[in-house]
Amino acid sequence: MPDLSQSIRHLRDLVSIPSVNPMGRDDIPAEIVGEQRMAEHLGHVFGKLGMDAELVGRDGRTSVVAEARVSTDADTLLVASHIDTVPVDGMEIDPFDPVVKGDQLFGRGSCDTKAGMAALLEALERVLDRGTLRRNVIVVGEADEELGSIGVVDVLDHLGQRRPDWVLATEPTELRIINAHKGVVHARIRAHGRACHSSEPLAGSNAIVTLARAILAIEEGATLLREKPHAQLGVATLSIGVIRGGQAPNIVPDRAEIWVDRRTLPDETAESVRRQLETSLVDSCIADSVFVDSCTEEKPPRETTSDSIAVKSAADALKSVGLSSDCGHVAFGTDAGVFGRAGIPGIVLGPGSIALAHTSREFVPISEVETMARIYERLLESSGNPYTVQS
Repeated sequence: MPDLSQSIRHLRDLVSIPSVNPMGRDDIPAEIVGEQRMAEHLGHVFGKLGMDAELVGRDGRTSVVAEARVSTDADTLLVASHIDTVPVDGMEIDPFDPVVKGDQLFGRGSCDTKAGMAALLEALERVLDRGTLRRNVIVVGEADEELGSIGVVDVLDHLGQRRPDWVLATEPTELRIINAHKGVVHARIRAHGRACHSSEPLAGSNAIVTLARAILAIEEGATLLREKPHAQLGVATLSIGVIRGGQAPNIVPDRAEIWVDRRTLPDETAESVRRQLETSLVDSCIADSVFVDSCTEEKPPRETTSDSIAVKSAADALKSVGLSSDCGHVAFGTDAGVFGRAGIPGIVLGPGSIALAHTSREFVPISEVETMARIYERLLESSGNPYTVQS
């Protein structure tokens, strides 16, 4: 095997530590579930760098927070790199054996998002060793990004009033600045009927049939979303991803439900999505038997202006290594949106492609990880003081 850079050595270590998000399941082996082992490993690494590191969290869903401060006058950057991964069902490779082939390192989490953390570790080692840190930095390895972002909630509680000036979330963006992304709202919609024997269906009320009408109404209501596109993100979208109902073919079902995935724009909230869904049901005269049971924002949308400290700092760092500083947008949600909901502006920037995340042969280009380490160096060795801090 050829000599590996320090960032790739770190990445191999991180991939080999299972940190699977159970995502509500109870059939995943306990030995690969949870972020505790990963958080403890990172806490040890940060400690060796001389950084103050603490573990925060609950019930094995552990995040790690480390800080290096240079001055109260310097701006503070928070780098958020989630340490959980999606489950490993159906993977065609050993998910926890970080094999290197050419310019690719394989394994679960290699792209999403352990590569971003590994690159940061190498950059911190270089900068702290040289004594050239110019801005305060908070490093967060957060739990539960793949589901409910409870890790960010724990981290914000831990930081209290010590809020950073801006956030960089290390999702895979192929080293492009992402200053806007959609949010994610999940809604569960239930239909109620009246059960009876299927030989006399008119004696009951079929919840599945009623739910079918609701699906058509919701889909028709979603066409109105096309009338209000966002200048950068385009239109909001709706997808019905789960449908459940019935007990047996000879029983008229009295319950049925769907789960809706709604991708939101910056001016939308879970409450506004709920109102839109309920309006569709009312307009179709089925609101008496179909209702929105829950409507939860999983990831808020994010939009950061081009003149913010986040965009300007990242743009300068990218230009310094010969890369484009243009901003882009994505349809998927990130924890940058969760920090944004707390009033902290931010961007998304990291190695790898979202097209490779969660796949059966997940990998990340080694060259992008090593370039990201150089980008981090430029960020850590520069100061954001000339910029205006705004979202």
